Amino acid sequence: MPGSIKTQSDSNGIAIVSAPPDNPQSSTSKERNPPSDTPHSPLPTPNSPSRAQQPGHFSILQYAQVDEQNVRVKPLPRAFHPQSLNYDQRVLLLAFFTGLPGAVVGLILLWKGAFDTKTQWTLTVFIVTFWLGCAIALRERVVTPLQTLSNLLAALREGDYSIRGRATKKDDPLGDVVREVNALGSTLRTQRLGAMEAAALARTVMAEIEVAVFAFDGERKLRLVNRAGERLLDRPAEQLLGRGAEELGLDDCLEGEATRTLQRSFPGALVREPKRWGMRRSTFRQDGRAHHLIVIADLSRALREEERMAWQRLVRVLGHELNNSLAPIKSIAGSLESLMARAERPSDWEEDLQRGLSIISSRSEALNRFMTAYAQLAKLPRPELQPMDAGAWIRRVTSLEMRLKIELIAGPELTIKGDQDQLEQLLINVIRNAVDASLETGGGALVTWRVNNSFLEVSVEDEGPGLPNTSNLFVPFFTTKPGGSGIGLALSRQIAEGHGGMLTLEHRASGRGLEARLRLPL
Repeated sequence: MPGSIKTQSDSNGIAIVSAPPDNPQSSTSKERNPPSDTPHSPLPTPNSPSRAQQPGHFSILQYAQVDEQNVRVKPLPRAFHPQSLNYDQRVLLLAFFTGLPGAVVGLILLWKGAFDTKTQWTLTVFIVTFWLGCAIALRERVVTPLQTLSNLLAALREGDYSIRGRATKKDDPLGDVVREVNALGSTLRTQRLGAMEAAALARTVMAEIEVAVFAFDGERKLRLVNRAGERLLDRPAEQLLGRGAEELGLDDCLEGEATRTLQRSFPGALVREPKRWGMRRSTFRQDGRAHHLIVIADLSRALREEERMAWQRLVRVLGHELNNSLAPIKSIAGSLESLMARAERPSDWEEDLQRGLSIISSRSEALNRFMTAYAQLAKLPRPELQPMDAGAWIRRVTSLEMRLKIELIAGPELTIKGDQDQLEQLLINVIRNAVDASLETGGGALVTWRVNNSFLEVSVEDEGPGLPNTSNLFVPFFTTKPGGSGIGLALSRQIAEGHGGMLTLEHRASGRGLEARLRLPL
């Protein structure tokens, strides 16, 4: 009828209310618009208007074009979804339905049998009470242990490891669960005590060490500092924590190489002028986020101490060598001077003069050799690393020694990077020392090489007399040989360290003699 409102609902559950237009001729629209030849086609034909174009009908294609005065949208009521029962309610319901058949059968037999009314009601109350009591008791027997376990786990979660559950027999499944929870509590308690002790030890070490330690988060905010760090920045921890690295003047420590030496000054340093500091940076994670740990140590004091000890050793060696050369020169020069001052000279004074001058000349040459060796040690150039065949290098140097046949045990054939001239000089010095020691006792010498982790390890063994103390062998100008310069081993170690390796000399594990071990990175 005109002016009536039609309500439709789409597939999304939305009610669409539409009203026909106020056109009095809408009732005769069908006569002016006959149906198309395909009335059941879902798509309109070109010669006939679609159903959405007919007055009084609504299409979803025209949803956004409908006048707001004619269309009103409201949601449909939601479907009913019953709430699920709790676990204890489900257990109670299961126990209830378990006894329901027996109770129903018993009540039917009771009320159908030839019993008086008093007996029927008495037994009915007993059956129903017993039935419900068993259901409730079963619920309590199931739910109460679970609540106890929940309380135990809640205590463990809150860090209270003193609460224990009372376990039943060993073959009881519930007792097994309680014992496992108790064991878990004991394990967590032990781990917590260990973590607390380790944390206390770490805090004590952090507070007592003389190395400044700083920890920054991902936003470069300071999160941890020890006492040495407070003294280095001359501010207490309360004023440092939470501040940025740039504000504290440590932004350069978070960039560049992780391990390097800094030449700078800090506010808390005793000397305001720049000093040398050793800096190491590493990364760790806390709460899943990356943090940076910076360790800064004052190298000036250690370097000064090492420098002082090095100068003491150098002065002691230099003084020893100079005295060995100058003492005889002074003595002979004085004797020759007194000889020449005599009015009457002995008949062989010319021979004495020639012999004295010869001694002065030899000692001067020894002193000159000493100074040349010192200059060689001080002016060692940086190694020029080039690929070289390790096996060919060792075989070539070993073949140069003609005084003693050296036993050579070949190792793996490989290529290393090194300065061939310097490494040949190093191995020549080591093999010459081994042969010198073996010739004293008539023993032999052994050269071998192998790969140890990421290093090439060359071993040179001798069967010499050995040494009571090997700690001074690498001290410059220290020697145990008559006429030795004391420069060979010191120069060899310097060459090895220049290649990123190391050279050691120690007593052999089996037998007499020494073993020199050279390690070079692959």
